[in-house]
Amino acid sequence: MVVDPTAFVVTFILILPAELPDKTFIATLVLSTRYAALSVWIGVGLAFAVQSAIAVAAGQVLSLLPRTPVLIAISVLFTVGAVVMFRSAANSQPSTALEEEAEHPETPPNPGRWRAIWVSFGVLFAAEWGDLSQLTTAGLAARFDAPWAVFFGSWFALLLVAGLAVLAGRWLASRLSFVVIHRVSGTLLALLAVITALEAWGLSLI
Repeated sequence: MVVDPTAFVVTFILILPAELPDKTFIATLVLSTRYAALSVWIGVGLAFAVQSAIAVAAGQVLSLLPRTPVLIAISVLFTVGAVVMFRSAANSQPSTALEEEAEHPETPPNPGRWRAIWVSFGVLFAAEWGDLSQLTTAGLAARFDAPWAVFFGSWFALLLVAGLAVLAGRWLASRLSFVVIHRVSGTLLALLAVITALEAWGLSLI
């Protein structure tokens, strides 16, 4: 198994800022106030692995279609993602869930490791279904002929977001500018949309 470093880095860089202020981060933070942090991270990580695998498989199926229409469709997908990120930046406000957890932190109970893992898996699997990160992963899998690199790039980015949420979620929420993060993510998606559109017209840049 050979992992394309370019596809891995591009995927990781695109997914990470898109998910930092998203519901993935918030849901993981809230779960970590109710269950042991390691159990939450394992459950969330398993959900992300399944979701990333599904997205990559969908992208591989998409890549079997004629190349030019596929590239145009991927460019449109990235453009939509960029618009979503910029609109999120314009409307960004502190999350009610984050505010409540910061004001009333709870001591995680000890309900049993496996129960915590499966609850965390179920919550994040449902939350991520059809999410922008999953659509972006599918688009990248169709864009690059490197399914393993896209899978690991997406999964590692999501694992890092989950790790940050369970270890330092409230601290990060009070210090990071999610407006800036959304804008950075939107800019990266817009750039990739342009590159993909140019490639559809026969001008390959990456």
